[in-house]
Amino acid sequence: MNDYSSSAYGSDPTGMMAAMGPYFAVIMIIGLAIAVFSIFCWWKIFSKAGYNGALSLVFLAGIIPLIGPIICLVLFIWFAFSDWPVRRGAPPA
Repeated sequence: MNDYSSSAYGSDPTGMMAAMGPYFAVIMIIGLAIAVFSIFCWWKIFSKAGYNGALSLVFLAGIIPLIGPIICLVLFIWFAFSDWPVRRGAPPA
């Protein structure tokens, strides 16, 4: 059987974790930028449909484990099948 503790990588994982830190930071920054852009886009969509743009902030619930994606799906389905105020001729919220 191989003894991996004496391999070229060593047995201490902190070196590998320190090397991976900048990569994780870049991935987190890109993920945050995508999330902010997504909220911005949904804000514009809700506003043009006649709803309050702040309704897009409900999509932030997606980060809650298990229940968050269900909340986002329910909001998406409600928005798709509701009667939009802009189509009823009501003034935008």
